[in-house]
Amino acid sequence: MAEMSKYGIEGIVTSHGDIINALFKKPRLTMAEIAEKIGRDKSTVTALVDKLVRFGYVTKERDTEDTRVVYVTLTSKGSGLKPIFAAISSETLAVFYSDISEEEKEELVRILNKIYKSF
Repeated sequence: MAEMSKYGIEGIVTSHGDIINALFKKPRLTMAEIAEKIGRDKSTVTALVDKLVRFGYVTKERDTEDTRVVYVTLTSKGSGLKPIFAAISSETLAVFYSDISEEEKEELVRILNKIYKSF
């Protein structure tokens, strides 16, 4: 969040970033798809998306055939976050790995994958 603040992005938290990143990968998702991708329940996603709508980063639209389904898409303002998020990610990883050798990075990833598979 501190890094986002440096770029003038205020009011959104990491969970909002998860939604925006999911939409970078697939530009139109349902609320249920977002919930699955970011590991949150649908009611939490609804609250997070509503805030992103208020800030102008995403729009919501109901499916014309099944009004229970709500699609979320990035606005141009939301799409404009992509290079900023990439820069923040790159800067954060540089700090994270600054004192870690390539061998240690590989070992870390191997261990994290092993933990992930346990769940």
